[in-house]
Formats: sequence, C-alpha cells, structure tokens
Amino acid sequence: MTTPLSAPAPAGGVDGARLPLRPELADEAPYGAPQLDVPVLLNVNENPYAPPESVVATIARYVADAARGLNRYPDRDFAALRGDLADYLALESGVRLAPEQVWAANGSNEVMLHLLQAFGGPGRTAVSFAPTYSMYPEYARDTHTRWVTGRRETDFTLDVDHAVATIEEVRPSVVLLASPNNPTGTALPLATVEAILDAAARIQVPDAPEHDGRRAGAVVVVDEAYAEFRRPGTPSALELLGAHPHLAVSRTMSKAFAAAGLRLGYLAASTALVDALRVVRLPYHLSAVTQAAARGALAHHDELRAQVRDLRDERDALVAWLREQRVGGRPLQVADSDANFVLFGTFGDRHAVWQGLLDRGVLIRETGPDGWLRVSVGTPAENAAFRAALTEVVAAAPTTEKED
Repeated sequence: MTTPLSAPAPAGGVDGARLPLRPELADEAPYGAPQLDVPVLLNVNENPYAPPESVVATIARYVADAARGLNRYPDRDFAALRGDLADYLALESGVRLAPEQVWAANGSNEVMLHLLQAFGGPGRTAVSFAPTYSMYPEYARDTHTRWVTGRRETDFTLDVDHAVATIEEVRPSVVLLASPNNPTGTALPLATVEAILDAAARIQVPDAPEHDGRRAGAVVVVDEAYAEFRRPGTPSALELLGAHPHLAVSRTMSKAFAAAGLRLGYLAASTALVDALRVVRLPYHLSAVTQAAARGALAHHDELRAQVRDLRDERDALVAWLREQRVGGRPLQVADSDANFVLFGTFGDRHAVWQGLLDRGVLIRETGPDGWLRVSVGTPAENAAFRAALTEVVAAAPTTEKED
C-alpha cells in the first residue's frame, strides 16, 4: 500500500532556504484525496470503466494526426473542439448553442479558476452554500477573492429565501452553485436557480463598471460536473442560458466520458462571458494533444452515454441497499443522489468506519458534514465488495452511529 504525499514544508523552506511565500499560503497543504493502492477505489468519483477499445482507437488516431503538427502552436481558441462540444450539449440537453458560447480548459478546475480570475479578485466576493465542493474556497484564495458561504438545509437542499438574502447582503461578484452538488449529490430545481439568477442580477457589485448609471450584478456559475448522471426528469441549467447572460454552466469530460486522465472541462455561457475568459487564459493553454483526444472521445458519445445509464442503475441500487442497513438499531441516512456517488451516515466515528473499509481493501471518501461518508459508484463487483465490507464494519462496531 502506498502512502499519500506528505504536506509541504513550512514557509521557511527546506534545508535552511527561506522563500517569500504569500502569508495566507504558509500553513496550506496541497489539495487532494488519498491515493492508495487498494483493490477497490471508490473515493474520487471516477468512472470505474476504462474507455472501450473503439474509443481508444479513435483517440489514438486523432492524437497521431495532431502529433504530426506538434512543431506548431495549437489553435488557441480551439474552434473545432468548441463546435463538437456545442453539438454534444445539443444532443444531451436539447439546448443548441453556438461554438462561440462554449469554453474549455484543463479540467473544470481551470475553467473555475478562469471565472474567478475574470470576475473575482481583490475587493470582490464569491459566495456558495455549504456543504459543497471543497475546491471552491481554494479558487477564491488563489485569486485573492473573499470567500463567503451560506448554508444548505439538513436534507442538503437550498432554501431560496436564505440564498437570496445572502446574495443581497454580501453583494458578491460570483455565485457558485454545484448541481448535482458535491459531496451530497443534490440537484437544484430550475426554479431555485432562476430565483438566484434574479437576485444576482438585481444587486450591484460594488466596484463593477457602470452601464446607464447602474453597476453590473453577479455572475452565477452552475457547476454540472455530474450532470449526465442526473435522474430522468431532472433538468439542466443549460435551459436557462438564453434568458440569463450572466449565467455560466460548467461541465467536464472526466466523469461521463471516462476521461478523468484527459483533463478536459468546459462551460457554456453568453459570448460576452466567454470572451471575458479569453482575456485571462494563458496563451495556448489547451494543448493540441488534449484537443485531439477530447474530440476523439466526443465522437463516441453515444457509446459512453450508454455506460452512464448502467452506472445510474448501479447508483440507484446502492442507495436502496444503504437505506435498508441499520446501525445501532436505526437505518442509515442516505442523501438523494443525481451524481455517480452517494453520501451516507451518520456515524459517531466516521473515521473508524472509513478505516475499517480501508482495512478490507475498499477506499471511500471521508468528506462532507461531520458523521457522513461518500462512496463513488463502481462496477457491480466493486459495489458488491463495498457492501460486504460495510456489512462487516458495521457488525463489528454497532455503536458507531452518530447521535442526533
């Protein structure tokens, strides 16, 4: 079993070297879930299936073509890839966009960083509602953007009145909404997103440019990294783009396309918003190889989406099984999930449960509110291994339930 990388050295440096690290980074450690060599990896929401050989062959062909021109810089605006992504979104969501309304970067992480670089910054504020994705405050930190969190309800839904009041009070330049939310799997109703969009448009960001005597409102980002896994009837915020030019909807190829190693994230927005991101991106930030590999994978979207349907079925079966389990005489709590993971609990000592699973060769994630754990949806065999391990752990430690 390998161990995760250690935390970085203190700001004073190594071997007596002293480095002028920014003060707010002095005690920070690199982001990352544990990377351990165990038989069953269900901790970082990866697609458990490797790309089919047909997909590998197409990617290899596209990359080989790109390699013949690696002496030249790539298309810095990656027009062909943006067109392919726009075509895919039209099929997946029914929303037709122009290629100029699509942007891409090295993972949705870089897409989010571009958004905070363009619309955050010193003197500005970003808002989200916890519990949510743990990288959001790091994007804010890295762009010198003040970070404020509101709250989610006990069932992890978002109270519209609270969200609107928070936006009106804080007057952020950026509002980040994950839907489905990580780590809870909760999707936002479109009515909730619309209410937040309206509130964000009404406020005036304190240092924003004035137009016709009024300052601009906030940009609202709906992070749909897990959108393809949403249950039937759950809409996408893409449907709201036509009426809301200050909305951006972020996606990724890491999950549904079984391409976490590709590092390709993208968003859809108005052309004005996309053009703002073009100002802050580094020159030629998306390599010719990445562009080619992404286009090769997109050519097989039908085949890969069929795989997603199987994972949704596995997720729903896992939710049903977890809700049948009892700890200390009471059933487990399990959050509704529209993602490829499930949040469950609660445990008085969740770390003991996490460790017990790890001792049995199953790695899940110790994240979310106190007492909860998150398990990614794996193959049928991996899910069976998780069920067997959790049954043993709970039977061995029946008093681990977290008291209300």
